[in-house]
Amino acid sequence: MATNKKLNFPKRKKKKSRQQNKLGKAPGTISYMGDKERGDSVIYSTTYNADGYETKEFTDLEAFFAEKRTDQTSWINVVGISDEPFIEKLGKHFNLNPLVLEDIVNTEQRPKVDEYDDYIFGIFRMLYISEEEEIVGEHIALVLLENTVLVFQEVKADVFNGLRDRITGKLGRIRTRGADYLFFALLDAIVDNYFLAIENLNNRIEILEEEVYSNPEPVVAKNIQLLKKEVLKIRRWIFPVKELISRLIDSENPLITKDTKLFLRDVLDHAIEINESLQIYREMSMSLMEMYMSNMSNKMNEVMKVLTIMASIFIPLTFIAGIYGMNFDHMPELHYRYGYYVVWIVMILLFIGMMFYFKKKKWL
Repeated sequence: MATNKKLNFPKRKKKKSRQQNKLGKAPGTISYMGDKERGDSVIYSTTYNADGYETKEFTDLEAFFAEKRTDQTSWINVVGISDEPFIEKLGKHFNLNPLVLEDIVNTEQRPKVDEYDDYIFGIFRMLYISEEEEIVGEHIALVLLENTVLVFQEVKADVFNGLRDRITGKLGRIRTRGADYLFFALLDAIVDNYFLAIENLNNRIEILEEEVYSNPEPVVAKNIQLLKKEVLKIRRWIFPVKELISRLIDSENPLITKDTKLFLRDVLDHAIEINESLQIYREMSMSLMEMYMSNMSNKMNEVMKVLTIMASIFIPLTFIAGIYGMNFDHMPELHYRYGYYVVWIVMILLFIGMMFYFKKKKWL
């Protein structure tokens, strides 16, 4: 009689998802979901026009709200998004939708662009290379208002130092343009650093290719798997950007002028180029494992080839030794005076002949 047996599979340790913090909460609930240590938020405010600029730092929102707003262009950089009351109060001051604030503090949010009546909101992933030559991805949110651009980021490190130098040094056209051009310049800095990220991927792929051909150790297979995962993760961050920039170019929102859209087309070209390169590197990373398995198979075939040749050489020698190792009294060769030497000569000639044959067939 057949019985049903319950299969007991080994239990895997479950990863705690940060998205579980959202379960059961109402839409628009501001709940920080990130892995950075919680701390106070800091505002770095830069206002500028063609005549000059001014940079201030605020840790108190009331002091920030008390600042008089003029028709100058303002870059409000908020560093630290784990302080939910701070973000909520700042969002209310600028009349931001609660759903926008929810996305600002959600570091798992995929890249997106949403248009509202008074502002344009975008989520992107900022990539840069750390001192350990690793690709670091940081969550960043941009809000374009009439004369202001709000930037929300988790940590102070970013890719905007060149943009700050252009503002403080009056380099280029940025001081004579409005907030929409600042919004473009921020996007341009983010996208330009994607080139550094994919260049890092390319270097790692080339190193792994050399290791696959020269030293296909098991650790190489592990590194290939890690690289494949990283390429897929970066692709998930970068791939939507092309479509988002296209939406900004096609938008009829008055916050983005026609002149700025011309510059956005340049960013779109860069995004297309990056996506094409990333697709190539994705395919290359996928093929690395096939190359590794192929080289491991070739290496095993070489070992089997050597063992087979050795076995082929010793089979006839073993056959001869086996015949004259039999314990029969009536074997004429056993009583031959030079039989031992003759057998050795025959075995040596067989060995030399087989080696010559293998060389001629290019098996050695």
